This record gives sequence, C-alpha cells and structure tokens, in this order.
Amino acid sequence: MQHSILIIDDEQDIRTALTGILEDEGYQVMTADSGLAGLECVQQEVPDLILLDIWMPGMDGLETLEMIKKQYPQVTIIMISGHGTIDTAVRATKLGAFDFIEKPLSLEKVLISVGNALQLQELRVENAELKRSSSADNELVGDSPAINALREQIKRIAPTAASVLIQGESGTEKELIACSVHCNSPRRERPFIAVHCSAIPEELIESELFGHEKGALPSATMQKKGRIDQADGGTLFLDEVGELPLGTQMKILRVIQERSFERLGGFKRLAADVRIIAASTRALSQAMESGSFSSDLFYALNTVSLQAPPLRERREDIGSLVQHFVARFFRREGGEAKAFMVDALEKLQCGSWPGNLRELRNVVERVLIVAPGRVITAADIPESGDESTAAAISAAPQGGALSRAALRDAREDFEREFIIHKLEENDWNISRTAEIIELERSNLHRKIKSYGIDVRR
Repeated sequence: MQHSILIIDDEQDIRTALTGILEDEGYQVMTADSGLAGLECVQQEVPDLILLDIWMPGMDGLETLEMIKKQYPQVTIIMISGHGTIDTAVRATKLGAFDFIEKPLSLEKVLISVGNALQLQELRVENAELKRSSSADNELVGDSPAINALREQIKRIAPTAASVLIQGESGTEKELIACSVHCNSPRRERPFIAVHCSAIPEELIESELFGHEKGALPSATMQKKGRIDQADGGTLFLDEVGELPLGTQMKILRVIQERSFERLGGFKRLAADVRIIAASTRALSQAMESGSFSSDLFYALNTVSLQAPPLRERREDIGSLVQHFVARFFRREGGEAKAFMVDALEKLQCGSWPGNLRELRNVVERVLIVAPGRVITAADIPESGDESTAAAISAAPQGGALSRAALRDAREDFEREFIIHKLEENDWNISRTAEIIELERSNLHRKIKSYGIDVRR
C-alpha cells in the first residue's frame, strides 16, 4: 500500500527537497505552505503522516498540531524546526507529535523517522485488528433464545468475583463461555489461563497448577511458577474439573476459600488473586455420589451455574455460526473466500450434531478446504452419519426452523464478506475486482453501495 505524506512548511526549498526524496522512496506526497492550508488539506484527504514546520507566519506549527490532533487524533505528525528548543520539543510531544527533527534537515534522518513512524502506525493498526479479531472470536455467536438467555446471565455475573461452574455436552465450547465471562469482567485486562485437566498426567497436575520449588521433584532443578501464578489478577479456567484427583480438588477448594496456595515443596503461603471458573462434561452430581468428586468443591464452584446449550437446541443460530467459522477460517488461512448457499445452510440446519459446535466447525472447515468452487451448495455438504435428513427435519424443534429471512440475511452477509475479500486481494480496484468475479462494474458498484462497503482505503 502506498503511504501518503503531507508536508506543511512555508519554505519552498524545504517542500521541494522533501517532496523529491520522499517520492523517490515511493510515497505519495502533498504539500501546503501554511498551517491553515495544511489544515484544509487534511480535511479534504487525511494523510498517513504529516511533516509539520513549527515556525510559520500566521498559524504556527504548534497551533496547527493541536488543531489537527483534536480533529484527527489517529494522524502521525513529525515536527521540523530551525530554531528548536527543549521546551518547544517537550510541548510538541505533549500535544501528540511523534518526533522532532531540527533544521538543517538530514534527509537520511528524515527517512528513518518517517519509516519508524509508519511502521509503528502499521503495528498499531495490526494490533487493533488482532484485538478486534480476538474479541470477535471470544463472542457468543447467534441470536437464539438459549444464547440470548446465556448472554444475560453472563452480563449479570461477570462483574462479580463469584466462582462459576459451566456444564454441558462435549463440543459446546464451554471455554468460550468462560472467556466471555472473563472478557466482560473487571479482570479483562489481566490473563485468562486455561488448564485442560484431563490432558495432564495425574502426577504432574499439581506442579502445573501450583508450581514447585527447586528440588521438590526429581526434575525440579529450579523454581517453577504454576498456572495460578500466571493467572494473577485474572481468571483461571479449569476444564473437565471432574478429572482432578481428590487431593488436588481439596487444594483448589482452599484456593477458593482462603485466596492463597503453596507451591510444591514450599512452606510459604502465597496470595492467589484469581477468579476460578470450572467446566465439566460429566455430571458432577453423580461423581459426588460415587465419591470421585468433592461435594465441598462442587458447592464452592457452583456459586453460579451456567449451562452450555447443545446445538440441536439452537438450530436457528447455524447460519450465523457458519458465517463466523468461515470468516475465522479465511482470517487464519487466507486464500480465496467462499460462500455457503441457502440449500447448503438448510442441509446443515437439519443435521443432528452430536458433536455440537466443534463438529459444525470441523465440517465447515473441511468443506472450505475440499470444495472446488467459490460457492458451497448442498452437494458439497457431507451426509449426516446417523440419521436421514428427513428424520432430522421432523426431529427439529419448531422454534428452531431457519427462516427464509434469516437465510437471506446470511446469504447477504456471505456475499458482503466475499466482495470485501476480493476487493482486498485487488488493492480495492473496483474494475479489476469486477472482472475477476465476472460481474458488471455497475452491478458491483450497486452492491458495494447497498452493503455500505467503504472503498476509500
């Protein structure tokens, strides 16, 4: 992408010299001979970077800097001056300047400063996009009664410090629910640490959770911090908590009750500022009856209980879930975007989905990889392995039917994502994009306008 740079300086020679060297480096350059003219340029087209002289007649550089930053805080500005002082540089920095370069200008220093400023700007944009993507990946997708009720529960319990127990079938993304509680809590800026209890050998689980002191284990040649340490100030998520040994269960209970713990081989109790959220696929009430799960820990964890709904109870969310999985797949893998047609969504909606969201996600990703065309139809969807489509339709709850309006909305969402993806691939060139997707340019223009796609990038 070609970056745009605005030079605001009352000296013609400076503008000419800077324009020449910056254009040689591939930048698009605009110039203005006063602060007021520069402000007007920014109002017409916001540049990626501004080189701004401090000493100019009329509106000086500091005043111009303050006005631009007030209206366009995202713009990066480098100040240049022939009579700079420390006080002036400090004031410019406080007003939001990225750097301060003194005259006579070293063109090499200008290029280094410009390169650093634009690189930092790109990192900020990338970081914001990563945060947005991460946030989107941690959102509960769908608008079914079951999911809306779950969102309301999360909204009420997230601000508290209460322990939470999430129960539900395998594949219902209980970790996503736990993460949603964390992201809506006051602890959102602190770590979310997930421990999959069933995946860690019994002899290592306490070392993983609590850490150990040097010499506590044959292999412990140095002190190790555990997951509780790592989650300090944040949230510790214990997935499949029912698989923990009874001795470890009692130590977790003590963490909840006393807000402290000991490392293996240690004698000092350490503060544990963590919120514990646990999840289980197995029925813990039965585990309590058999004696394999502590009733005391169950009641401590079950301060608040959340139920992860199975996919068969929220079939109307399948269109939104498919769109979400498609977007996430292409964010991760790149490549050519594909769209699921109405008949494909209807077939997916009729499945029994014993593996719930995990199974649906795997099917969607498999189809995206294997299907040869850009359009996914019912023929591309694998048949249900345990019942016929007709039986699945008759078994589907009436309230879960995928309405024509919902299907239309899903199709439009897919088409919008497809168009954006192709525009990005072609540097937002509408004519080239229209040619590649075999669509009339005027028709593509209409779709861009109707979907509210911003092509001024």
